[in-house]
Amino acid sequence: MADLVIGLDLGTGGVRAIAVDLHGQLMAQTTKSYPLFTPHPGWTEQNPADWVEASLEALSDIAQQLGENCAIALGLSGQMHGMVPLDAEGHVIRPAILWNDQRTGKAVEAIESTISRQELIQRTGNPAITGFQLPKLVWLRTEEPQAYAQVRQILLPKDYLGYVLTGVAVTEPSDASGTGCLNLANRQWDSDILNALKMNPAWFPPVVESTAIAGRLKPEIAAHVGLPAGLPVIAGGGDNAAAAIGLGISASNLNRGSLSIGTSGVIFAPLEHPIPDPEGRVHLFCHADGGYHLLGVTLAAGGSLRWYRDTIAPQIAFADLMQLAERSQPGARGVLFLPHLAGERSPHLDPETRGAWVNLALAHSQADLIRAVLEGVAFSLREALDIIHNITPMKQLLATGGGARSSVWLKILADILQTELIAPKAEEGAAYGAAILAMVGVGVYSNLEAAFQILPQAENVVQPQKNLIYESAFQKYQQLYEALKAVR
Repeated sequence: MADLVIGLDLGTGGVRAIAVDLHGQLMAQTTKSYPLFTPHPGWTEQNPADWVEASLEALSDIAQQLGENCAIALGLSGQMHGMVPLDAEGHVIRPAILWNDQRTGKAVEAIESTISRQELIQRTGNPAITGFQLPKLVWLRTEEPQAYAQVRQILLPKDYLGYVLTGVAVTEPSDASGTGCLNLANRQWDSDILNALKMNPAWFPPVVESTAIAGRLKPEIAAHVGLPAGLPVIAGGGDNAAAAIGLGISASNLNRGSLSIGTSGVIFAPLEHPIPDPEGRVHLFCHADGGYHLLGVTLAAGGSLRWYRDTIAPQIAFADLMQLAERSQPGARGVLFLPHLAGERSPHLDPETRGAWVNLALAHSQADLIRAVLEGVAFSLREALDIIHNITPMKQLLATGGGARSSVWLKILADILQTELIAPKAEEGAAYGAAILAMVGVGVYSNLEAAFQILPQAENVVQPQKNLIYESAFQKYQQLYEALKAVR
């Protein structure tokens, strides 16, 4: 028999649960999916009951795979920014509104008419943003007043799951800092902001450390899934912070961040102290290690390539698309691509901006179009990284996600970002980070730095090469956003 910890990540497409031994080796894993609802254009919702059902199935699967091995802790991670409103009995009032929902434009304006953008950035690290939780609550008050009248508690997705599992409602700073109302200086709810908006601070749960024991598994839940009653459930982290913990990225090494190329593209840069971009063009959140981090986000990174494949070349595999891109050349023979297919976060914070190819000619080929997509995503991330560099220099980025498995795209990214990229040996994502936090939470390791020693060493280093064609193309790319505003 061996002691194991479980990490559970409540994602947008499904829940992933893993079990790892105390040396960090993956021992079991499972994934369960659930539906996403879009009742109106720009709206995204999920039913929290679907999260619970899938999570209990996942935990049951893990328990069966463990056999006689013993789980000693469960760490949580999940999609950030979502709003789960509960009534006085702890029942869900309406479907959860998710991170990528864009219905709250007027609510954002209402918040910033009450509290200035600069004050919000100084207090919370960010302006009011459509996807964050606080604008969703303002929207609920305006658009669904009957539902709003029932509200007695507001939870984030993973914290709602923790509440169901333990009966205790808490949150932790890495996720809470994505609501729009956590004061970064004291890592607690900003009562001045909430009072100014006539929101009740008591609706928001206590904020504990990411490695704290949030509660213990209810006996009836434990019996249902086959795990020990009273199993410690660790508060955990928002998905980006937990994934960074799983890569060993913390404020102990400020020169190393991460670059994730999944559906979205995310640059994660650790900080010791909360230093926001004065214009709020990149996000500033708490990290799960007690520090802070900057986050630059391109909404459609791998999503742009998937859109191209699904819409224009459905018969071509992704690996073949990459081979085609290699037939073009740096700069895609003059073609530029703006990857704003889903609006954009960094640096524009504009849900209405849209994508485009420009400079097309009869001489251009499919290879040029594909390469322009790859380069356009890299240029978009370069805009965010340049802002981050003004606050903290990033000498290395650990490259993860499906896009980072392509040597072609990895080379394009390194050369355009002008930053050393390192592809890790293994990448288990946010669930793995949640498991690492759980190990520290129950004292297997005294702190995160000690736990990081069990992580595998990175490999496949890609050094950037200076390319004047890319520099010229990037200067042209930077003009596209403003130039195309007039034709929306």
